[in-house]
Amino acid sequence: MNTLLTDEFQFLVGELLVRNKSILDILTKFQKTNANINRSVVKAVTSCGCIKVNATKQTPQYLGDHETTSTHCEGEICENCRHEIEKNIGENLFYLASLCNLLNISIYDAILNEMRRLESLGKYCLR
Repeated sequence: MNTLLTDEFQFLVGELLVRNKSILDILTKFQKTNANINRSVVKAVTSCGCIKVNATKQTPQYLGDHETTSTHCEGEICENCRHEIEKNIGENLFYLASLCNLLNISIYDAILNEMRRLESLGKYCLR
């Protein structure tokens, strides 16, 4: 991700946030948009059926064993569900950027710091 894109997005969000400027409003809106993402994924499974959840116990033999772990997700998301999920992710990013602006945190710096942690810990970050 390039710094110009994240900085421009963060600036634009700062310019467009008219209501919900309280940190409490931003936190609750951020949480609500996260719930909307979850709901739109669930609807892709339960209402549309374009994807299916087939969950089984995951028992990796060792930490780097990707072959025995599964996403539990089968199928390909349809265009309608993709559009809805992307819209909800965009709204979530809007409120994430609003929170970053309020706390004077650069999204770009947060991404870079997380990448450094992931690179240094590798598979042992346990996420």
